[in-house]
Amino acid sequence: MAALDEAKTRAERRPTLSALVVARNEERQLAACLETLRFADEIVVALDRSTDRSAEIARGFGARVVEGAWPLEGERRTAAVKACRTDWVIEVDADERVTPGLALEARRAIEATPGDAYFLIPIANHVGGRLVRFGWGAYNGAAARAALYRPGGKIWGKGRVHPPVRYTGERRVLEHPIDHFVDRDLSDMFRRLNSYTDAAAADAIDRGRIPVFRSSFRRMFSRAWKSYVARKGYREGPYGMALALFSALYPMFVYLKVATRLEAGAAGRSLADGPTAPQPSPPPGAERGNAGANR
Repeated sequence: MAALDEAKTRAERRPTLSALVVARNEERQLAACLETLRFADEIVVALDRSTDRSAEIARGFGARVVEGAWPLEGERRTAAVKACRTDWVIEVDADERVTPGLALEARRAIEATPGDAYFLIPIANHVGGRLVRFGWGAYNGAAARAALYRPGGKIWGKGRVHPPVRYTGERRVLEHPIDHFVDRDLSDMFRRLNSYTDAAAADAIDRGRIPVFRSSFRRMFSRAWKSYVARKGYREGPYGMALALFSALYPMFVYLKVATRLEAGAAGRSLADGPTAPQPSPPPGAERGNAGANR
């Protein structure tokens, strides 16, 4: 009887949900993000080397704040998930907003899923005040992301930005989107390109995977075509053209940053070693004597 009661209690218990935000110096937009997360049982905010008012803002929403220094994205997000104390996690960035429809759908989805699973959530990407539906992909931004999962169901690899990810459980898909306010304008888009290629170049050097000019040059054209044509970026006017251009520049920027950093490192090592000392000249006749000995 006790076993049956326990099983009934487990079946009737409403699954709990953490809303997780991982951020760094996001005081400008953190409050607007957290305002959309009140449907969760708890809000956890993990702050990586933040020096602004992000912690104060998060605590004002009743969030549990975890602070630390995690240079690698995988380590940062793994530590953040471990801070969650619920059955499920919905992962949101500070520049994202959970829509009311998604909040309701996510609740219903986890209540109907007793086993292990992860859910792909559509991403509605905005530049400035404009919804940009087409042309996204690669570093620019995804059209969907696995953002709802059980703790331990999403495993990150190593890397400073966009590391490889593995999932456990059944793959499912939700219909309602997360609103993602990617960039304020084209200047923001370029700053993000510069920041991401900095991190990708550092990762390439750390892993010893040095990009080759020929493949980097070829990928410029394949990535532009994929963004502008295959992903229908042409339907977005100048924004679609910008997405294709920045996507194309990404591999070449990484190549050039790796090449210049390696060159600077080699030059620095040469300077550190100091000038090569001149070798003494051999005594007269020594070369002729050696030559004679070799004959």
